[in-house]
Amino acid sequence: MKKILVTGGAGFLGSHLCERLLNEGNEVVCLDNYFTGQKKNVVHLLDNPYFELIRHDVTMPFFIEVDEIYNLACPASPVHYQYNPIKTVKTSVMGAINMLGLAKRIRAKVLQASTSEVYGDPQIHPQTEEYWGHVNPIGIRACYDEGKRCAETLFVNYHNQNDVRIKIIRIFNTYGPRMHPNDGRVVSNFIVQALQNKNITIYGDGSQSRSFCYVDDLLDGMVKLMNSRDDFTGPVNIGNPNEFTMLELAEKILKLTGSKSELVFEPLPADDPLQRQPNITLARKELGWEPKIQLEEGLVKTIDFFRTIVKA
Repeated sequence: MKKILVTGGAGFLGSHLCERLLNEGNEVVCLDNYFTGQKKNVVHLLDNPYFELIRHDVTMPFFIEVDEIYNLACPASPVHYQYNPIKTVKTSVMGAINMLGLAKRIRAKVLQASTSEVYGDPQIHPQTEEYWGHVNPIGIRACYDEGKRCAETLFVNYHNQNDVRIKIIRIFNTYGPRMHPNDGRVVSNFIVQALQNKNITIYGDGSQSRSFCYVDDLLDGMVKLMNSRDDFTGPVNIGNPNEFTMLELAEKILKLTGSKSELVFEPLPADDPLQRQPNITLARKELGWEPKIQLEEGLVKTIDFFRTIVKA
């Protein structure tokens, strides 16, 4: 049994990770300040004697003895990370410093949940880990993009200077049950609007594309990376390389929900990437990982969840 700390553990991804790690026979400490995470995401775990929930902000130091740390703490959707951009930068940068400092002191292995946003609005397609990105450092998305880029820098420097055992995962668009209905992400937006028979809002002309990875597949990649050999630190892309336009996604959701919603088009937000698709060659080679759940199957599970929380 390992003792594992999950920061941001009451969030969408974090709660699924806590559940999985417990099911694998580990002791899990979940840390969250509930800025975007919700206690209801983990309330079903509270009866487990090997699960501990602590309210704490990672921008403040935290002291504990654990074997592994998954650092997921940070608002991850544009509506949330742009709400308080200074807080977003502080969470990414100071949170990384605090978790790396903890890992250094207790000799724990630490994984950084980075993001495909480090690639910005990419000029190569699909994106490989060697690509340095195309990011506007003073744009409205920079608080998240540059915060995560700085966190990666900190992880690499702690590894090189202090021999901290690190892992860096670059997460591409992930979806599934427990997504926040008001997080502004395209999958949750479209599903909520479709279930309520409201107009589905498409920004731009709908030709911009994304690649959507179901949460269970993402967690497989994350755990495989944490358990990989110490000399493989990443960064490694984890995402589903199948690419869909916003129009294709909207049409799939309309079909699966049986919605009467109509499509409406709004101007594209500033710095919104036109394409996003992971090259997962490295994940296949080093982790033996590739996604198993394709978009339609994952959408059915996600829609079933949203039906339980969204009033028609």
